[in-house]
Amino acid sequence: MAGVAHQARMVGVDDARMPRVDYWLVVSVMVLATLGLVMVASASITFADRELGQPFYYAFRQAIFIALGLALGVLLFKVRLVDLERLGMVLLLSAIAMLLLVLVPGVGVEVNGAARWMNAGLFRLQVSEPAKLMFIVYLASYLARHGDEVRTRISGFMKPVGLLAIAALLLLLEPDFGATVVLTVTVMGMIFMAGVKLVQFSGALGLAGLLLASLAVSSPYRMHRLTTFMDPWADPFNSGFQLTQSLIAIGRGEWFGVGLGASIQKLFYLPEAHTDFVFAVLAEELGLLGVCLIIVLYAVLVWRAFVIAAQAVRAENLFAAYLAYGIGIWFGLQSFINVGVNMGLLPTKGLTLPLMSYGGSSMIVMCAAVALLLRIDYETRCTATGMSASGIAAATRKRSAA
Repeated sequence: MAGVAHQARMVGVDDARMPRVDYWLVVSVMVLATLGLVMVASASITFADRELGQPFYYAFRQAIFIALGLALGVLLFKVRLVDLERLGMVLLLSAIAMLLLVLVPGVGVEVNGAARWMNAGLFRLQVSEPAKLMFIVYLASYLARHGDEVRTRISGFMKPVGLLAIAALLLLLEPDFGATVVLTVTVMGMIFMAGVKLVQFSGALGLAGLLLASLAVSSPYRMHRLTTFMDPWADPFNSGFQLTQSLIAIGRGEWFGVGLGASIQKLFYLPEAHTDFVFAVLAEELGLLGVCLIIVLYAVLVWRAFVIAAQAVRAENLFAAYLAYGIGIWFGLQSFINVGVNMGLLPTKGLTLPLMSYGGSSMIVMCAAVALLLRIDYETRCTATGMSASGIAAATRKRSAA
């Protein structure tokens, strides 16, 4: 933004009219990513040293993922929303193609019985992560173009629901029940924000909930997870081992934690300590104080996403508004589920803690989503100041040509 301000001064644009970056959003994201890097280093150091002989192997890779996410974010920030909206159908087809490809033997990489990944060189790409963002972008463009039809006609409402059913089916074939739940709730939330009739929305939401519940109880594997979640102490050394170790870690943290790096549960007791259960290690080392800080930071992130969406509505940029709403719901829901799983409030889902858990797919895609929020905020502020989002660049080119 400083570079933009410098360009504005060079072409005679008043600083007072320059759009400002959303500092609340930027600071909350920076603190989450930085603290996440520290916790990944702390949670993985013993495991990485024993398995790989490199104590900071996962921390170093996480730093690379953050750098890649920032690079992609910078590129996405330069994309005009009107151009992104035109790519909605292309992104939807790309998301479905990826979800199909990962099911092809030899293309998808199977880990622990689930084919959710594809090799992407530096890391394994978990296709559900970019697919969720692509679907959100498409749905925002659909709602912006067909909002009246969605609100007044059942056919307009059922079209995105039908596409959601296709995506959910492909996710369940991997299987990835957690991503299915997140995508379903996010899509239904976006449709609700579009103003769909309450009767239609309630019926669709009830049907989706019934189907997800049926899938959960019909699968022996998922049913076993549900019963384990309800009473992990019934089998603390087998099916309930991960959850009981997570609860022990959180309990040991008490008010102020045992100190950074002093966790005992990460010493080969708590599985996936640097990925899905990094929150438990944070709670043990930083205590209730650290837990409250993380919850506040996620609350700020979601709050700013909804504020940005509301500003876009006032600027009559409905695509931007629905996209911001979708990203906000997605971040809030996934962080809530991860924290709930770590605390034993929800069944284990295998979802990362946004911007904090180790993982290239999640980190890079989440950075891309934040960049889109910043772009929405930037264009909305440009509109509010009566300035074209591309006006500064155009004026700069004109001055250079002169």
